[in-house]
This record gives sequence, C-alpha cells and structure tokens, in this order.
Amino acid sequence: MSSPVPPWRWHILDRAADLDRVPPAIEEARAQDWCNFVLWRPSRLPGGCDASVGTLRREAPPGRVEAEGRTPWSDANPSGYRTEISGGGRRLRLKQFLYDWAFPAADHPCLWGSETRPAGIGEGRVVWLGTDYLGHRAASARLARTTVELSVLEGEFTDDEIVALFAALRPAVPDAVPRVLATPFAELSYWARHPADMVSVPTGVFHFHRRGREHEGDWVPSEEVVAFLTAQGVPVAAGEFRAESAATFGDGAAVRELDVVYSSPSGGELRLTAQRTGGGRLAFPPERDKHPATAEVRDLSGRPVHLGYLSAEFGACDACWQHPDGYDLRLLGSAGAGLGREAFLGLVAEIDAALRLAGNAEVLG
Repeated sequence: MSSPVPPWRWHILDRAADLDRVPPAIEEARAQDWCNFVLWRPSRLPGGCDASVGTLRREAPPGRVEAEGRTPWSDANPSGYRTEISGGGRRLRLKQFLYDWAFPAADHPCLWGSETRPAGIGEGRVVWLGTDYLGHRAASARLARTTVELSVLEGEFTDDEIVALFAALRPAVPDAVPRVLATPFAELSYWARHPADMVSVPTGVFHFHRRGREHEGDWVPSEEVVAFLTAQGVPVAAGEFRAESAATFGDGAAVRELDVVYSSPSGGELRLTAQRTGGGRLAFPPERDKHPATAEVRDLSGRPVHLGYLSAEFGACDACWQHPDGYDLRLLGSAGAGLGREAFLGLVAEIDAALRLAGNAEVLG
C-alpha cells in the first residue's frame, strides 16, 4: 500500500512589515517554496522573445504596507508570481496565484464581461482567450488549481502563440503538484486562514457576488468535513470529485449558506452552495449576470434546473435548482474537457439524487 501524499507547506513572512518593497526576481523552482499553489514555468517562448523574468510576491499576514505588487483593494497579502516575457518589440506578462476569495468567475475572472473563446491545451485542460479589465488582449487558465493569467503589454501575439505558450507551461517543481492537490482548499486559502478584507466579485453566469466582511465564513476543520456533510445530508462525492472543504456563512446572527468544495485528482473543482429557501442570498429563479454565456432551463426529476455555460464542450457551468424539502442549491464547475454541459448536468443529477436519498437529514438544520 502506498503511503499518503503529505500536504503542501510553504514559507510565510511573520509580519506584513517584512514584505519586500519591490518583489525580488527569483526563478520558479526556488519561488515554489513561497507559494500556496503550483507554480508553472514556460518551457517554450513565443518566436522572437528571448527574455523571461519572474518576480515573487511573498505571503504575509494582513496589513497595509507600501509594497509594489500588493493588491490595492484589500489589506490581504497573499503570495503571487509574475513573469514578464519580451523580445522583438513585443511583451506580455503572466500572473500566477490561487484565486481563493471566491469561486473564479466563469473560471477566468480577469476576462469577465468580454467575449471569450476556449482552446484545448492537452490533458483535458482549457485556456480562455479574450480581453481583460484593462482592455488588453488576454488569456486565462486554471492549471492544477492555479490561476494563470496572461496580458499582452506591447505588440501583438496571435491566438496560436498564446495557446502554445499555455500548452508549454510545466510545473516548476513536479513533486509539488501532488502535494498541493492533496491539501484541502481551506488549508491553502489565504481568506480561509486570515480575517482579510474582501470585496464583492461575480462568481458565475448567474448573479451571486462574493460575500463581504459582514458575511463571515466559518470553515470546518479538514478532518471533520466528511462527518459534518454526512450529518447535513450533503454528499461527500460526485463522479471523480470528493468533498474536501466546507464552510458556513452568516450575518453574525444565524447560518445562512453552506459552501462545499469538491476537487478531482487533477485539480478540477466543483463548488456547491445551499441555503434554506429564502434564508440566504441565493435567488430562485436566478438572474443572469453580465458575462456573455448561454442559459437554458432543463428538467431535473420534474423540477427546473437553470443551467448556464460558456462552452457546451468545456463549460464553465453554473446550475441553480431547488430541493423538494425547501432549500435552494447552486453548483459551479471549473472548465475542462470532462466538464462540458452534459457531463456537468450528470453531476447535478447525482448530487440532487444523493440529497433526496438522505431523507431526514437537513441542510443547515
């Protein structure tokens, strides 16, 4: 019998005041020990580009300091890695980090609001091409949970060049991949570990923005997740996905919503939200958010399920429905070759059937 994979542990600064005023240049293999995510390196550069410089933003406890590269909208100081690739009058940058303050909107939050198009990059993975919030030609992918965002800063890069760059990304430290994937989201997430300021952000095709500080999350200890969900009547598995993190959210007076994070061996993710009908912020029937997508209503054992998706082949999907016993449900999925419309609906049906089979168990009861 093989021994279990040890969880990932990384370096963290003791104080926000210890942050580098300017992120230092550190090559990817050395920077991995400072990252709560799998760090990827380009194994091939676009034609004519001959320079690649990566800089590290280290993690530190919350606190506002004068440091280049830290987020301007929060007192949070999560880790991140930035790579600038240039040559021949062209320049682009890659940003890598764990998007962990909400479910990544449509699986590519930096492209939110723009028309996007997917391209397969091997091993069931997908990169999305579009325009970022600064109006730059851009792309985004999630690789083993890591959000990798590309933005063109100077000159022109073709779709083929961008897709080839993503397809050629390789783990900087291959041994880190199984360890990061074996570590529950709640143990990796900066926002699950720290009381850092948050902002309201979109999460998917249907309107439901991330909670503010007044809507705190209480994360269940990793070793108690299975027992907690079983008591709630919530399934601990769906297809190849296994529940590994869970949190309840409320307004300080009562529990309003339950979030469950399911992950697959390759780093795919499902996020289930449940609430007593009318007892939280989920609205049913849901309203569309502004991101371009397809929305339809499908049948689920005689009940409507509202389904939204960007690509029938790749997802990313968003489903909202109601349980006969009086609670609202929403399932979000990351994008990938195995998470298109029909496969995702199969997971919705499996979760719904398990919830109904639980019988007397009561979600958020």
